[in-house]
Amino acid sequence: MATRTLKESVFHDHREIELFYDQYKKAVDAANKEKWSNQFTWEVARHSVSEEIVVYPLFEKKLGEEGKNMADKDRADHREIKTLLARAESLSVGTPEHADILTKVMGVLAEHMKGEEQHDLPLLESKLQTEESYNAEREFQRTKALVPTRPHPLAPDKPPYETLAGFLALPMDKIKDLFSKFPKEEEVKGAKAKAGI
Repeated sequence: MATRTLKESVFHDHREIELFYDQYKKAVDAANKEKWSNQFTWEVARHSVSEEIVVYPLFEKKLGEEGKNMADKDRADHREIKTLLARAESLSVGTPEHADILTKVMGVLAEHMKGEEQHDLPLLESKLQTEESYNAEREFQRTKALVPTRPHPLAPDKPPYETLAGFLALPMDKIKDLFSKFPKEEEVKGAKAKAGI
């Protein structure tokens, strides 16, 4: 894979999140809705915690008071998203209540991603050296492999406590994932190819 900047990698994740939600919305039967709902939740959970561990501390370090305010707002968005996703997990996929919650999640996410893409990340990138951005992107990707795959709205959302809480939650999330239905790898690849991601 070609080297990406941190901004490019986060934007790419945003496109995947949108794609997985669209696949959930397009699914006509309960089994496919469940698979794509799980894929959507999995990606949002990993992406959110990785931003909280890697990106938001960079906002604070590189952008001073404005960066701290941006990070605090984004963490609040994530708490709302995680709370909604945790509620959705307690409902049967395919019910109107579950669909309504995922619609709310996507509404919050759409505004959140728009703010990051139009303001936050371009501002951060302007303060990073190219190599710093590449290094942060690699850290962002590595972190995604080690963080919880389920929403944990009550977990700390700032390092180092978030990192510790994530490592403690990860084994239980992985066990739950083993018994959950997800789209097959070729389904995900096919959807990404069709969407040009």
